[in-house]
Amino acid sequence: MDNYHITPAENGWALKKEGAGRASKTATTKAEIIELASEFLDGKTASLKIHKEDGSIQEERTYPRRADPTKTKG
Repeated sequence: MDNYHITPAENGWALKKEGAGRASKTATTKAEIIELASEFLDGKTASLKIHKEDGSIQEERTYPRRADPTKTKG
């Protein structure tokens, strides 16, 4: 499973694969980059961590949803 992060960037926000040198996608607003990330990760098995402006993690999503390792019965 690939790990991606949405983080603040110089001119807005960036979607970056963990360990990559440059961003896969960039956008001026956080809402826009989240939408672009959803489209970009469609059909891939990946984990997405959405960061706040201060760098802390706000939310974590798994694509596809059924690949979420924390979802268990019981």
